[in-house]
Amino acid sequence: MSKIKDVANTALSAVQTWKFWKELFVMTFGMAIAALAVNYFLVPGKLIVGSISGLSIVISGIFDLLGMTVKVSTVILIINAVLLIMAYLLIDKEFGIKTVYTALILGPLMDLWEKILPVSKVLTDGTSVMGDVWLDLCCFVLLLSASQAILFHINASTGGLDILAKIVNKYLHFDIGASISVAGAIICCSAFAINPFRMVVVGLIGTWINGIVVDYFTASINKRKRVCIISSSHEILRKYIIEDLDRGCSLYKVTGGYSGKENVEIQALLTQDEFSSLMDFMKKNDIHGFITAGNVSEIYGLWNKHKKGPVG
Repeated sequence: MSKIKDVANTALSAVQTWKFWKELFVMTFGMAIAALAVNYFLVPGKLIVGSISGLSIVISGIFDLLGMTVKVSTVILIINAVLLIMAYLLIDKEFGIKTVYTALILGPLMDLWEKILPVSKVLTDGTSVMGDVWLDLCCFVLLLSASQAILFHINASTGGLDILAKIVNKYLHFDIGASISVAGAIICCSAFAINPFRMVVVGLIGTWINGIVVDYFTASINKRKRVCIISSSHEILRKYIIEDLDRGCSLYKVTGGYSGKENVEIQALLTQDEFSSLMDFMKKNDIHGFITAGNVSEIYGLWNKHKKGPVG
Protein backbone atom coordinates (compact mmCIF):
# COMPACT_ATOMS: atom_id res chain seq x y z
CA MET A 1 0.00 0.00 0.00
CA SER A 2 2.87 2.38 0.85
CA LYS A 3 4.43 1.79 -2.59
CA ILE A 4 1.16 2.66 -4.30
CA LYS A 5 0.94 5.85 -2.21
CA ASP A 6 4.52 6.77 -3.11
CA VAL A 7 3.82 6.26 -6.82
CA ALA A 8 0.65 8.36 -6.54
CA ASN A 9 2.51 11.16 -4.76
CA THR A 10 5.29 11.10 -7.36
CA ALA A 11 2.75 11.26 -10.19
CA LEU A 12 0.89 14.13 -8.49
CA SER A 13 4.13 16.08 -8.04
CA ALA A 14 5.05 15.55 -11.71
CA VAL A 15 1.66 16.78 -12.94
CA GLN A 16 2.12 20.03 -11.05
CA THR A 17 5.36 20.92 -12.87
CA TRP A 18 5.79 23.04 -16.01
CA LYS A 19 8.12 20.35 -17.45
CA PHE A 20 5.28 17.80 -17.42
CA TRP A 21 2.84 19.97 -19.37
CA LYS A 22 5.50 21.17 -21.80
CA GLU A 23 6.58 17.63 -22.61
CA LEU A 24 2.96 16.50 -22.83
CA PHE A 25 2.35 19.15 -25.48
CA VAL A 26 5.56 18.23 -27.33
CA MET A 27 4.62 14.53 -27.32
CA THR A 28 1.10 15.26 -28.57
CA PHE A 29 2.40 17.58 -31.30
CA GLY A 30 5.06 15.09 -32.37
CA MET A 31 2.54 12.26 -32.56
CA ALA A 32 0.10 14.43 -34.53
CA ILE A 33 2.83 14.81 -37.16
CA ALA A 34 3.49 11.06 -37.15
CA ALA A 35 -0.24 10.28 -37.45
CA LEU A 36 -0.57 12.68 -40.39
CA ALA A 37 2.38 11.02 -42.14
CA VAL A 38 0.99 7.52 -41.66
CA ASN A 39 -2.63 8.35 -42.53
CA TYR A 40 -2.01 10.34 -45.72
CA PHE A 41 1.24 8.98 -47.14
CA LEU A 42 1.86 5.48 -45.79
CA VAL A 43 -1.56 3.81 -45.71
CA PRO A 44 -3.08 4.89 -49.08
CA GLY A 45 -0.13 3.68 -51.17
CA LYS A 46 0.58 0.66 -48.92
CA LEU A 47 4.16 1.82 -48.50
CA ILE A 48 5.74 -0.69 -46.14
CA VAL A 49 8.55 1.48 -44.83
CA GLY A 50 10.23 -0.28 -41.92
CA SER A 51 7.95 0.65 -39.05
CA ILE A 52 5.27 -0.87 -36.90
CA SER A 53 2.80 1.13 -38.96
CA GLY A 54 4.14 -0.65 -42.05
CA LEU A 55 3.93 -4.04 -40.35
CA SER A 56 0.38 -3.20 -39.29
CA ILE A 57 -0.52 -2.49 -42.92
CA VAL A 58 0.82 -5.94 -43.85
CA ILE A 59 -1.19 -7.66 -41.11
CA SER A 60 -4.32 -5.69 -42.01
CA GLY A 61 -3.80 -6.64 -45.67
CA ILE A 62 -3.48 -10.32 -44.77
CA PHE A 63 -6.77 -10.15 -42.89
CA ASP A 64 -8.34 -8.51 -45.98
CA LEU A 65 -7.16 -11.44 -48.10
CA LEU A 66 -8.84 -13.78 -45.60
CA GLY A 67 -12.10 -11.87 -45.93
CA MET A 68 -11.86 -10.09 -42.57
CA THR A 69 -11.61 -6.35 -41.97
CA VAL A 70 -9.21 -5.13 -39.31
CA LYS A 71 -8.31 -1.42 -39.18
CA VAL A 72 -4.63 -0.50 -39.37
CA SER A 73 -5.02 1.73 -36.30
CA THR A 74 -6.32 -1.27 -34.30
CA VAL A 75 -3.34 -3.43 -35.25
CA ILE A 76 -0.96 -0.58 -34.33
CA LEU A 77 -2.57 -0.34 -30.89
CA ILE A 78 -2.18 -4.08 -30.22
CA ILE A 79 1.45 -4.35 -31.36
CA ASN A 80 2.45 -1.24 -29.43
CA ALA A 81 0.89 -2.61 -26.25
CA VAL A 82 3.33 -5.56 -26.38
CA LEU A 83 6.34 -3.39 -27.22
CA LEU A 84 5.56 -0.94 -24.43
CA ILE A 85 6.18 -3.65 -21.86
CA MET A 86 9.61 -4.18 -23.45
CA ALA A 87 10.30 -0.43 -23.31
CA TYR A 88 9.47 -0.26 -19.60
CA LEU A 89 11.58 -3.29 -18.71
CA LEU A 90 14.58 -2.91 -21.03
CA ILE A 91 15.11 0.86 -21.40
CA ASP A 92 13.93 2.97 -18.44
CA LYS A 93 10.73 3.88 -16.66
CA GLU A 94 10.55 7.45 -17.93
CA PHE A 95 10.98 6.36 -21.56
CA GLY A 96 8.46 3.55 -21.06
CA ILE A 97 5.81 5.77 -19.46
CA LYS A 98 6.16 8.51 -22.08
CA THR A 99 6.02 5.98 -24.89
CA VAL A 100 2.87 4.46 -23.38
CA TYR A 101 1.19 7.81 -23.97
CA THR A 102 2.57 8.41 -27.47
CA ALA A 103 1.87 4.86 -28.67
CA LEU A 104 -1.68 4.83 -27.39
CA ILE A 105 -2.62 8.12 -29.07
CA LEU A 106 -1.25 7.26 -32.54
CA GLY A 107 -4.30 5.26 -33.58
CA PRO A 108 -6.83 7.79 -32.23
CA LEU A 109 -4.91 10.66 -33.85
CA MET A 110 -5.04 8.84 -37.20
CA ASP A 111 -8.81 8.54 -36.80
CA LEU A 112 -8.97 12.24 -35.88
CA TRP A 113 -7.07 13.25 -39.04
CA GLU A 114 -9.43 11.06 -41.05
CA LYS A 115 -12.44 12.89 -39.61
CA ILE A 116 -10.88 16.30 -40.21
CA LEU A 117 -9.86 15.50 -43.79
CA PRO A 118 -10.77 12.07 -45.20
CA VAL A 119 -8.02 10.49 -47.30
CA SER A 120 -10.49 9.88 -50.12
CA LYS A 121 -10.78 13.64 -50.64
CA VAL A 122 -7.05 14.21 -51.17
CA LEU A 123 -6.11 11.19 -53.31
CA THR A 124 -4.99 12.22 -56.79
CA ASP A 125 -5.10 8.84 -58.52
CA GLY A 126 -6.99 6.60 -56.13
CA THR A 127 -3.93 5.31 -54.27
CA SER A 128 -1.62 8.31 -53.78
CA VAL A 129 -1.89 11.76 -52.26
CA MET A 130 1.03 13.25 -54.22
CA GLY A 131 0.37 11.26 -57.39
CA ASP A 132 3.71 9.49 -57.27
CA VAL A 133 4.94 6.78 -54.90
CA TRP A 134 8.38 8.38 -54.55
CA LEU A 135 6.91 11.76 -53.58
CA ASP A 136 4.65 10.03 -51.06
CA LEU A 137 7.71 8.24 -49.70
CA CYS A 138 9.69 11.49 -49.35
CA CYS A 139 6.82 13.27 -47.58
CA PHE A 140 6.32 10.36 -45.19
CA VAL A 141 10.02 10.01 -44.32
CA LEU A 142 10.51 13.74 -43.71
CA LEU A 143 7.44 14.04 -41.48
CA LEU A 144 8.07 10.83 -39.54
CA SER A 145 11.79 11.57 -39.06
CA ALA A 146 10.99 15.03 -37.69
CA SER A 147 8.49 13.48 -35.28
CA GLN A 148 10.99 10.82 -34.15
CA ALA A 149 13.76 13.35 -33.57
CA ILE A 150 11.46 15.62 -31.53
CA LEU A 151 10.39 12.73 -29.31
CA PHE A 152 13.87 11.21 -28.89
CA HIS A 153 15.01 14.65 -27.72
CA ILE A 154 12.75 14.43 -24.63
CA ASN A 155 13.44 10.72 -24.02
CA ALA A 156 10.24 9.50 -25.67
CA SER A 157 9.40 7.84 -28.99
CA THR A 158 6.58 7.20 -31.42
CA GLY A 159 6.43 3.64 -30.13
CA GLY A 160 6.71 0.51 -32.21
CA LEU A 161 9.92 0.36 -34.22
CA ASP A 162 11.40 3.23 -32.22
CA ILE A 163 11.28 1.02 -29.12
CA LEU A 164 13.25 -1.70 -30.88
CA ALA A 165 15.68 0.91 -32.23
CA LYS A 166 16.15 2.43 -28.77
CA ILE A 167 16.91 -1.02 -27.32
CA VAL A 168 19.53 -1.64 -30.03
CA ASN A 169 20.91 1.88 -29.44
CA LYS A 170 21.18 1.33 -25.68
CA TYR A 171 22.69 -2.16 -25.61
CA LEU A 172 24.69 -2.28 -28.87
CA HIS A 173 25.55 1.45 -28.97
CA PHE A 174 24.55 1.95 -32.61
CA ASP A 175 23.52 5.43 -33.77
CA ILE A 176 19.76 5.80 -33.42
CA GLY A 177 19.39 6.22 -37.20
CA ALA A 178 21.32 3.01 -37.91
CA SER A 179 19.21 1.19 -35.32
CA ILE A 180 16.03 2.33 -37.05
CA SER A 181 17.35 1.24 -40.45
CA VAL A 182 18.37 -2.26 -39.30
CA ALA A 183 15.13 -2.97 -37.42
CA GLY A 184 13.08 -1.42 -40.23
CA ALA A 185 14.71 -3.46 -42.98
CA ILE A 186 13.63 -6.67 -41.24
CA ILE A 187 10.04 -5.43 -41.02
CA CYS A 188 10.13 -4.32 -44.67
CA CYS A 189 10.69 -7.89 -45.79
CA SER A 190 7.27 -8.83 -44.34
CA ALA A 191 5.73 -6.74 -47.13
CA PHE A 192 6.30 -9.60 -49.60
CA ALA A 193 3.04 -11.00 -48.19
CA ILE A 194 0.90 -8.25 -49.78
CA ASN A 195 3.13 -6.12 -52.05
CA PRO A 196 5.05 -6.75 -55.30
CA PHE A 197 8.85 -6.79 -55.28
CA ARG A 198 9.07 -3.19 -56.55
CA MET A 199 7.12 -1.83 -53.60
CA VAL A 200 9.25 -3.77 -51.13
CA VAL A 201 12.38 -2.20 -52.64
CA VAL A 202 10.75 1.24 -52.32
CA GLY A 203 10.10 0.47 -48.66
CA LEU A 204 13.70 -0.61 -48.03
CA ILE A 205 15.02 2.57 -49.62
CA GLY A 206 12.59 4.61 -47.54
CA THR A 207 13.73 2.86 -44.36
CA TRP A 208 17.37 3.60 -45.14
CA ILE A 209 16.59 7.27 -45.86
CA ASN A 210 14.51 7.43 -42.66
CA GLY A 211 17.55 6.40 -40.60
CA ILE A 212 19.75 9.03 -42.26
CA VAL A 213 17.19 11.82 -41.83
CA VAL A 214 16.54 10.91 -38.17
CA ASP A 215 20.27 11.18 -37.46
CA TYR A 216 20.32 14.56 -39.23
CA PHE A 217 17.34 15.96 -37.32
CA THR A 218 18.62 14.55 -34.02
CA ALA A 219 22.05 16.11 -34.54
CA SER A 220 20.42 19.44 -35.47
CA ILE A 221 18.21 19.50 -32.37
CA ASN A 222 21.04 18.49 -30.02
CA LYS A 223 23.68 20.69 -31.66
CA ARG A 224 25.82 22.79 -29.31
CA LYS A 225 28.88 24.98 -29.78
CA ARG A 226 32.19 23.98 -28.21
CA VAL A 227 33.82 27.39 -27.81
CA CYS A 228 37.54 27.89 -27.08
CA ILE A 229 38.84 31.41 -26.40
CA ILE A 230 42.41 32.49 -25.64
CA SER A 231 42.29 36.01 -24.25
CA SER A 232 43.92 38.19 -21.63
CA SER A 233 40.37 39.11 -20.55
CA HIS A 234 39.55 35.52 -19.62
CA GLU A 235 38.35 36.48 -16.13
CA ILE A 236 35.72 38.87 -17.55
CA LEU A 237 34.60 36.14 -19.98
CA ARG A 238 34.48 33.54 -17.22
CA LYS A 239 32.19 35.72 -15.10
CA TYR A 240 29.93 36.46 -18.08
CA ILE A 241 29.58 32.77 -19.00
CA ILE A 242 28.85 31.72 -15.41
CA GLU A 243 26.75 34.64 -14.19
CA ASP A 244 24.92 35.80 -17.32
CA LEU A 245 24.75 32.71 -19.53
CA ASP A 246 24.40 30.41 -16.50
CA ARG A 247 26.87 27.93 -17.96
CA GLY A 248 29.96 26.18 -16.68
CA CYS A 249 33.39 26.54 -18.25
CA SER A 250 36.95 25.23 -17.93
CA LEU A 251 40.20 27.18 -17.82
CA TYR A 252 43.54 25.91 -19.17
CA LYS A 253 47.00 27.42 -19.03
CA VAL A 254 48.52 27.61 -22.51
CA THR A 255 51.82 28.79 -23.96
CA GLY A 256 52.03 30.49 -27.33
CA GLY A 257 54.22 28.51 -29.71
CA TYR A 258 55.35 31.65 -31.55
CA SER A 259 55.51 34.26 -28.77
CA GLY A 260 56.34 31.93 -25.90
CA LYS A 261 53.95 33.91 -23.69
CA GLU A 262 51.69 32.19 -21.17
CA ASN A 263 47.96 32.78 -21.38
CA VAL A 264 44.66 31.18 -20.41
CA GLU A 265 42.25 29.35 -22.67
CA ILE A 266 38.58 29.24 -21.63
CA GLN A 267 36.31 26.46 -22.95
CA ALA A 268 32.53 26.21 -22.74
CA LEU A 269 29.64 24.34 -24.34
CA LEU A 270 26.92 26.75 -25.41
CA THR A 271 23.73 26.81 -27.42
CA GLN A 272 23.76 28.79 -30.66
CA ASP A 273 21.91 31.71 -29.01
CA GLU A 274 24.33 31.72 -26.08
CA PHE A 275 27.31 31.69 -28.45
CA SER A 276 25.84 34.68 -30.32
CA SER A 277 25.34 36.50 -27.00
CA LEU A 278 28.96 35.82 -26.03
CA MET A 279 30.23 37.18 -29.34
CA ASP A 280 28.07 40.31 -28.94
CA PHE A 281 29.39 40.77 -25.40
CA MET A 282 33.01 40.60 -26.59
CA LYS A 283 32.30 43.04 -29.41
CA LYS A 284 30.53 45.58 -27.17
CA ASN A 285 33.27 45.41 -24.54
CA ASP A 286 36.10 45.47 -27.08
CA ILE A 287 37.48 42.14 -25.86
CA HIS A 288 39.96 40.57 -28.23
CA GLY A 289 41.13 36.99 -28.38
CA PHE A 290 41.75 33.91 -30.48
CA ILE A 291 38.42 32.11 -30.87
CA THR A 292 37.52 28.70 -32.28
CA ALA A 293 34.06 27.13 -32.27
CA GLY A 294 32.86 23.74 -33.45
CA ASN A 295 29.56 21.90 -33.46
CA VAL A 296 28.92 19.09 -30.96
CA SER A 297 25.89 16.84 -31.45
CA GLU A 298 26.15 14.61 -28.37
CA ILE A 299 26.83 15.63 -24.78
CA TYR A 300 27.04 13.36 -21.76
CA GLY A 301 27.54 14.14 -18.09
CA LEU A 302 26.49 17.22 -16.14
CA TRP A 303 25.71 19.63 -19.01
CA ASN A 304 22.02 20.22 -19.65
CA LYS A 305 19.65 22.86 -20.88
CA HIS A 306 19.16 24.84 -17.72
CA LYS A 307 21.94 24.19 -15.19
CA LYS A 308 25.60 25.03 -15.00
CA GLY A 309 28.01 22.22 -15.73
CA PRO A 310 31.68 21.71 -16.56
CA VAL A 311 32.82 20.99 -20.09
CA GLY A 312 34.22 17.60 -19.35
